[in-house]
Amino acid sequence: MTHFDTDPAVNPEPRIPANSPGLRAGGFSPVAALFVEAGGSYYGLPGVDPWDEARDARKYRGPHPVVAHPPCQRWGKFWAGQPLWIARTGERKVKGDDGGCFAAALASVREWGGVLEHPWGSHAWPHFELNVPPREGGWIAADLNGYVPDGHRGGWTCCVEQGRYGHYARKPTLLLVYGLEFRQLPQLRWGVSEPSFPQWALDRYGLAKCKRAGELAFKGGGKDNHHRIGTPPEFRDLLLGIARSVPQ
Repeated sequence: MTHFDTDPAVNPEPRIPANSPGLRAGGFSPVAALFVEAGGSYYGLPGVDPWDEARDARKYRGPHPVVAHPPCQRWGKFWAGQPLWIARTGERKVKGDDGGCFAAALASVREWGGVLEHPWGSHAWPHFELNVPPREGGWIAADLNGYVPDGHRGGWTCCVEQGRYGHYARKPTLLLVYGLEFRQLPQLRWGVSEPSFPQWALDRYGLAKCKRAGELAFKGGGKDNHHRIGTPPEFRDLLLGIARSVPQ
């Protein structure tokens, strides 16, 4: 299973200043993009080595910093499956049963540095003994009790809304960064925005029901998950910039 990103046809190349530490003489510092969609927004970018489902990002062995998008289905709110499917079949999935993808992504970001992203509310954070950051934003130490694995720089975690970087919904997102000191972390567009819904949904269901369903319920669905879980170009560029800031 992969974490989908957006279509390269509608995404420009990363916008990184000419004096960025992520630029080397002659080009971009190399970054590995793990658990991304084949042909998606991480393809065709200078200095980006994309690992899709066929390449199996669990096999990544370095040496470059990573941007990791491990699949979230078995770690999110509906980890057991869609309620209607469960009611009809009695079949429930197993929480965290992602084939070892998150564990592999965590090992890669700790070993090689970079950034890992997952949805707000992910059960992976408590499962892997990571501190849950404030919903309103701000970086905190990632590892419980200040624990840092031997040979690794301390990790940092935060929550930031992708809606502040081009997503149609707020989409609060957890970030986990290794390989940087606190002073090197970027200041992001922190805050908790008010939810917004399309007018047709408000007219049909009313505000209260829309809030219960959530913003992501009214665009995409079924096989069309592009709008829901796509990575906006500006947010993708932010993640690449963080990874490229890791000393290589």
